[in-house]
Amino acid sequence: MPAMSVSRPRSRSLVTLGFFAAFAVAAFSAVWLFDYFVLDSGHHAGGGPFRQLIDYDAETMQNALGSLSQVIAAVLGIAITVVAIVVQLAATRYTSRVAEMFFRDRINLAVMGFFVVACLEALWVSLTVRKDYVPTATITATVIMASGSLLGLVPYFAYVFDFLDPEKVIARIGAETLERATSRKQTRAGAATAADRQTQALGGLANLADIAVNALGQKDKVIATDASAALRLLLVQYQTRKGGLDADWFKIGETLREDPDFVALAADSLDDLATRRTWLEWKGLRQLREVFGAALSTMPEMAHVVAIDTRYVGEAALAASDREVLTLTVKFMNTYLRAALNARDVRTAYNVLNQYRQLAESLLAARGAWPQAVLVEIAGHFKYYARLAHGIGLAFVTETAAYDMCALCEMASALEAQCHDRLLGVFLEIDREPETHAEELALRGVRKAQAKLASYYLLHDQEARARRIYDDMASEAPERLRSIRDEMLAITSKDFWEVVDRGTNFDYLSDERKAKLRDFFAGFKSLTASAPAPAAE
Repeated sequence: MPAMSVSRPRSRSLVTLGFFAAFAVAAFSAVWLFDYFVLDSGHHAGGGPFRQLIDYDAETMQNALGSLSQVIAAVLGIAITVVAIVVQLAATRYTSRVAEMFFRDRINLAVMGFFVVACLEALWVSLTVRKDYVPTATITATVIMASGSLLGLVPYFAYVFDFLDPEKVIARIGAETLERATSRKQTRAGAATAADRQTQALGGLANLADIAVNALGQKDKVIATDASAALRLLLVQYQTRKGGLDADWFKIGETLREDPDFVALAADSLDDLATRRTWLEWKGLRQLREVFGAALSTMPEMAHVVAIDTRYVGEAALAASDREVLTLTVKFMNTYLRAALNARDVRTAYNVLNQYRQLAESLLAARGAWPQAVLVEIAGHFKYYARLAHGIGLAFVTETAAYDMCALCEMASALEAQCHDRLLGVFLEIDREPETHAEELALRGVRKAQAKLASYYLLHDQEARARRIYDDMASEAPERLRSIRDEMLAITSKDFWEVVDRGTNFDYLSDERKAKLRDFFAGFKSLTASAPAPAAE
């Protein structure tokens, strides 16, 4: 990733430099040859135009070289001033790591070094000219270096601004952090031991989180999104390299114990991170959690992006068959839900549940024994947070969790997953007897989701499972069941009337499923007489 971000600006800078150099040479050559052959054709000595060009005069050179050294010194001063300002601004706005990266970059060091050498060369050569001796080659080299300094100023500024582009800085930090943490090659200073690499990894993760949080404070969603994505990409790619790391890398030494995110953990918790080989994932997800918390109060839509990135980490762990990391990802998803509910942010809870459900669907698709065991745990978490939302009056969150459980049960049935019946059992435990009118409204959504699932079962000849839902709803008041049925049958549009990520209306059923829904409610004898005729759709 950094190779792409650096090679392109290098190419553009070289092309620009070449264009300026060619244009300057062409312009000077044209004017010089016009002077030589046209305007001053009879007043110059022999030897041709090139010989006349380098036939330096001692007195002239003594005056010119002094001015030349001043010009190069001015160029060096301009370059240092501009670079210092833009680097400081970037470091203040994003992260202090910018300055370190800038002065470690070989291109920057090479250009600044060239300016310094050219300035010294012009200064020294001015002292070598005598009345009886003019060093032609040295003066020519100095003129060429001075010309190069002036020609390279604009392309270099373009390179600097490109180098400090936030997207490239973020990508470079992420790539360098991953490379330094996981590479065994001792190609960089300070990476001789596992503790050194751990320090560099901690610094890189913290810098990415700082960039995201600072961007959120300035309402800069693009940069915050890039920083969150870099954290996600680092953690995802780490899963593919983790198996080749030495045992010392996973030990929790003094370096990690002194880190702010680890220092508050109990000794047992630190030992568990070492045993499970998950300290880096824990640190990275902790940084994402920090971004999530900042987004809740400044830019809630960014919290959804963090939830998406966290889901990607979980899916990467699943692909790598790393149950410990997947379990850790689930814990952070739960933490996001808790934070959203504490903030009473219904929209964020809705979005987190959407990503959480997609992670659960990935577990279902994996079809393994332990993924399904984790899936059942996730279903229990859905039930817990649905009830928690129900208790604090966030009815829509409870309803959303119920419909997500409905979707998981449908998928488990389609895949004939062994955990299906346990998922259905958890789903039927979400609702409980309402105590207030608000709670009753919340549980209506749960009953709708259960009835929707029953229509799926009946459509796919799974009467026994539909019967479980029927028995669970048998104690409901007839009036309530009738209104639930009528509301669901009245939905005719699949698309929701607002812009949402899920796209579809929770209560929408196809005509075939509506027919099965009528059959399901027909089992309640108290409703049979008042069942509405099939709607013409």
